[in-house]
Amino acid sequence: MVYVTRGLVNVLLDFAAESEPDELTVSLAVTPAAELEGIGDVPPEVPVFTHFYPPDAGKSLTAVFGVDLSVPAGQTQGRFVSHPRGNLEVAKTDDLHETIFVAVPPWDESSLAAFDRSGRRQPLEVVDAEPPTESLV
Repeated sequence: MVYVTRGLVNVLLDFAAESEPDELTVSLAVTPAAELEGIGDVPPEVPVFTHFYPPDAGKSLTAVFGVDLSVPAGQTQGRFVSHPRGNLEVAKTDDLHETIFVAVPPWDESSLAAFDRSGRRQPLEVVDAEPPTESLV
């Protein structure tokens, strides 16, 4: 089972709609369920996708060095990709990750699915939980 917060799903689907007709790739991070408020019956040690790294962050660095320096190494457990042409599956051209979320038009919750690195669809549960408040200072 793959868990993701409703807030993250809404933001990612909005990003996908805004970037259409272009595809979009976003790095995703998790928070242990024990650190979330309103998580329900999810075991405390289970990772829940809660955060993203902005898709435009570090584009100029990536262009110069050829490596994505905007996302800390080993800090993302998933990837979100949009397929504006409507294929709800992992494509050969997608950036693979441990967990891959794929979305297609009409960019709603029913048009989102989770896959493992091999492209096998995984059960997905959207939870109404809030990640802990974070500060930049």
